[in-house]
Amino acid sequence: MNFCIIHSCFSVKQINQEDGPNAAPLYSSLKLTLIMKYFPKMKNLLFLTTIFFLITCGNRFDKGENIADSAPLTHYVDPMIGSDYHGHVFVGANVPFGAVQLGPNNFYKGWDWSSGYHYSDSIVMGFSHTHLTGTGCADLGDILIMPTTGDLITNAGTQENHLNGYASLYSHDNEFVEPGYYSLLLDRYNIKAELTTTERVGVHKYTFPESAQSRIIVDLKEGIADVAKKTYLKKVDNQTIVGYRISNGWSMDQRIYFALKISKPIEEFVIYNDSLRLNEAEEEGDALKGILNFKTNAGEVVLLKVGISPVSTENALQNIETEAANWDFDAYHTKAIELWASELNKIKAEADSTILRTFYTALYHTMIAPSLYNDNNGDYLGADKKQYNSKTFKNYTTFSLWDTYRAANPLFTLIQQERVPDFINSMLELYKQEGKLPEWHLMGHDNRVMIGYNAVPIIVDAYFKGFKGFDTQLAYEAVVKTAMRDDRGVDFIKEIGYIPFDKQHESVAKAMEYAIYDWGIAQMAKDLGKTEDYEYFSKRSKYYKNYFDASNGFFKGKNADGSWRKDFNPITSSHRTDEFCEGNGWQYLWLVPQDVEGLIELLGGEKAFIKKLDSLFVIKEKLEEGASADISGLIGMYAHGNEPGHHITYLYAYAGEQWKTAEKVRQIMKEMYTDKPDGLCGNEDCGQMSAWYIWSAMGFYPVNPQNGAYVFGSPILDNSEIALANNKSFKIIAHDNNDKNIYIQSVKLNGMDYSKSFITHKDIQQGGTLEFFMGSQPNKAFGSDENDRPKSIIY
Repeated sequence: MNFCIIHSCFSVKQINQEDGPNAAPLYSSLKLTLIMKYFPKMKNLLFLTTIFFLITCGNRFDKGENIADSAPLTHYVDPMIGSDYHGHVFVGANVPFGAVQLGPNNFYKGWDWSSGYHYSDSIVMGFSHTHLTGTGCADLGDILIMPTTGDLITNAGTQENHLNGYASLYSHDNEFVEPGYYSLLLDRYNIKAELTTTERVGVHKYTFPESAQSRIIVDLKEGIADVAKKTYLKKVDNQTIVGYRISNGWSMDQRIYFALKISKPIEEFVIYNDSLRLNEAEEEGDALKGILNFKTNAGEVVLLKVGISPVSTENALQNIETEAANWDFDAYHTKAIELWASELNKIKAEADSTILRTFYTALYHTMIAPSLYNDNNGDYLGADKKQYNSKTFKNYTTFSLWDTYRAANPLFTLIQQERVPDFINSMLELYKQEGKLPEWHLMGHDNRVMIGYNAVPIIVDAYFKGFKGFDTQLAYEAVVKTAMRDDRGVDFIKEIGYIPFDKQHESVAKAMEYAIYDWGIAQMAKDLGKTEDYEYFSKRSKYYKNYFDASNGFFKGKNADGSWRKDFNPITSSHRTDEFCEGNGWQYLWLVPQDVEGLIELLGGEKAFIKKLDSLFVIKEKLEEGASADISGLIGMYAHGNEPGHHITYLYAYAGEQWKTAEKVRQIMKEMYTDKPDGLCGNEDCGQMSAWYIWSAMGFYPVNPQNGAYVFGSPILDNSEIALANNKSFKIIAHDNNDKNIYIQSVKLNGMDYSKSFITHKDIQQGGTLEFFMGSQPNKAFGSDENDRPKSIIY
């Protein structure tokens, strides 16, 4: 039985509330019609009984019942969520953490096309094999493939006149995407494109009309906001071509090698350099396009397998031979679904269908990056552009660490425990190659676009959670030496204890980030018995106080002569040219997750702290023109659309008013996350925006991403279960949970009363059951006792 057809029959349409009460029977009938169309001879009783059971299960999901155990979890994932507004998510086919992200490219039109695709668009240039997801900068889009018919046009065209190129219009009505699969009808050519992948191979299926002028265009000029510098193409035989693309963009000197195998013999292979036809079957240039010409009958399927490699075309071919040896597209599609289902099953949840779609799509989005950056034989490209090989770990790239250290990487320590050592070993190898840990590593290059040495908290967190499989002494050496480099303001930190506002942009933001990382280094030094280092970095972790102006109660820029910057306004933001990074004074006031007690003291004690925190959410002033576009998802001046504020709502628990965290967290989950294309209020940022929702939906969050404590909020899931190592699990039950009962009344851990307003990683790792008893009115006593509050210590 063809699994892919069956799967499509049961995924005909996601029923929304607005579809009405009669929608489920209608779509059930449609499902059955499709099944009988494809399987007219399979009308025996057993088959029909099975179909009836599956349709019934499908209807249960459509009606919004809690059936996460009976429906495949991939059914709840809609990769279109976050593809509109400023979400910037990748839309296409891939497998978890795979090297290939195979999907459509629109013409690049600015920030909202950073992933190459935006839901508002309707013109496709082709399908490329690498994409970022949720980032604020654009790059990749390598090895663009476009099937066409008719007269040959070698250029893609433009947004204003796509008919001058080979680009095509498309409609969302003829577009479908699910984990591991993407399909689109190209209106201009009446060609149906279907895509799936393995880890390192993109598998294409194109259904052509009858044409004497059918072709595949391989365009090495086009990318996403980058510039091809050197390209190469070679025809190996009538069904194989190889090549490479070297480009400059966000990742400088990015190198990607590929091999393409086609199921149909090529009748003619022609190479163009931009629009100039070349004469040989092997060419090098700055903008090569390969044209694979052939004839097709109506409905003829042409398959492609495109393997990629960071080091050679030979390895790209080997990746195809290892991962995609045959031409069974449906088998690769099925395997991709199975891989996604396995990962999604690490957290089983119960809630209504809308919440489940939001939750499992968020979980899906946390597993696109980091991405593999090696070949099946272990070869990979170092940051020094030398070739390396490792059989002991898998090398990764796409480290958006300024974003992900806060919640995505801590989430990995729960549900990606087998990958955490690989992530850290990848970072340590980069340290050995460059003399520093990565900041924003992408395809063999650290673009350093964000501030901070933000690999440090990820390594510290893994160390204290007991992860093995990496060199602890090398890790400690790496965090210390990276923190002592005399660049990006650290020289000022070492010399005078702060970064002067009149010497560097983003001075306050840098120093406050550094203080977070230095706290982690201090704790690691203490645990390793390195007392001198502990004392030094502990001192540096308090340097955030050097920016606090007690006269107005904010952190702000301080000049080299010790004077405060003039004309300070906590609302004002000048994108990356003032003392903050993608934020303002109100948002950076709270960036002290490593020493919340110290922040409370600075602000005048618990009552003053609470009053100031309350005011953050009710400020009615508006951002001025020119403010950073990253300041989005506003509630007052709280900005959920950017990462530095993600912990803020959970700070109430440190002052004994956990119930206020519950109010704010529920509001954010309901207003800032939906199951629609515009369902994210800001950049997804390689999984961080979604990781916040995953944690919060379960009921807690890692305020300090290095200390192993998770602060309680308000679970939106009725039940959830985390699969742990050694066949253990941790269950979370929210009794009497609904839209009104948002407040925690009491908690039990493994059947025993539990008064703390947080839980530790160690508690979860032991397995067991956490029970929240919810109510419509706050229990202000819960978590109010000093001994029940989270502390700035290692747990």
